Amino acid sequence: MAHPAIAPLLILQDRDSKRLALEAHVKAVPGDIASVEKKIAAEKGAIDTARNEMRELELKKKSIETEIGSAADKLARYKTQQSLVKKNDEYQALGHEIETTQAQIEEFEGKELEVMYAIDEAKKKFAAAEAVLKANITGHEARIAMLREREASLATELKAAQAEVAVARTPVAEPRLRVYDRIAARNMPAIVAISGGKCGGCHLKVSSEVESGARGKGADPTTPLPTCDQCGRIVYWEA
Repeated sequence: MAHPAIAPLLILQDRDSKRLALEAHVKAVPGDIASVEKKIAAEKGAIDTARNEMRELELKKKSIETEIGSAADKLARYKTQQSLVKKNDEYQALGHEIETTQAQIEEFEGKELEVMYAIDEAKKKFAAAEAVLKANITGHEARIAMLREREASLATELKAAQAEVAVARTPVAEPRLRVYDRIAARNMPAIVAISGGKCGGCHLKVSSEVESGARGKGADPTTPLPTCDQCGRIVYWEA
């Protein structure tokens, strides 16, 4: 027969394992939510970037329009001045300025057409991208809602698991609990079966004394719990 304390300790370990698994799941949820929130921020950032690109193009177009307006005013002044001068060299000089200014206006108008075309293309791309990005955001938000529901559900399960652990600890004597808690704090599972003369935790061979104790030979409630010579886990013989 196995050591008399093994059965209640195995029950405690089973409850503890469930509790630890739930704690790990609960602990992971905030990180999962943060990860999804980063994805939402990235999607929104992509929308803002595309929108800013369109705004920059609009600003560029307005800047060109201002340049065209300024050049048109200058052209009008040159033409007025040319109509008033009487000297031929002055007339020709103004004519040269008029030609230069007209060429500038044509160049600006060409740039304006390019920017207008770029704005139209950007608007089409933005509309298509925005639809996809917003759909992605909706999906991410649904994922967060699901994670928050899962977090609440896990919290409820964890509370129940903690209560089960408390109940499972009750029949175990305090000295045994101290041993179990000490081992479980560094190695879980803390209680493992011996198979083929080897510890089920570290898989190393145990001494004949430990194996004998695990088999429960001469065991009574006051006998120390058998532990692995190598990893220190509590061991038992699985019939």
